[in-house]
Amino acid sequence: QVQLVESGGGLVQAGGFLRLSCAASGRSSSSYAMGWFRQPPGKEREFVAVISWRGYSLYYADSVKGRFTISRDNAENSVYLQMNSLKPEDTAVYVCAQYKYSYPTNDDYTETRNYSVWGRGTQVTVSS
Repeated sequence: QVQLVESGGGLVQAGGFLRLSCAASGRSSSSYAMGWFRQPPGKEREFVAVISWRGYSLYYADSVKGRFTISRDNAENSVYLQMNSLKPEDTAVYVCAQYKYSYPTNDDYTETRNYSVWGRGTQVTVSS
């Protein structure tokens, strides 16, 4: 099993930016698509972004499109989420996860049940 550990969360003012990292240890996860989800206070976990195993396919939730960028460096076994123009509604615990396949499928990559490994999450708080 692969272990995923997120870092880079923190407190930032609206309009600011943060870069989240997800480091994988144990077995290599480079053959799988990787995604980011978030869970705002009192709400269900929601899809944020996903990237295919070689980085050619990128998909984002409408709420973050144009502001967030997902990327990966397989040599470092890491996945990143660059978050710009942050809004208070972006406040949530952000978690990274390993998708079941190497390539994301429409309406499949947004579902938590299709991810096999999860990190513990990192808190992102955006103030007004």
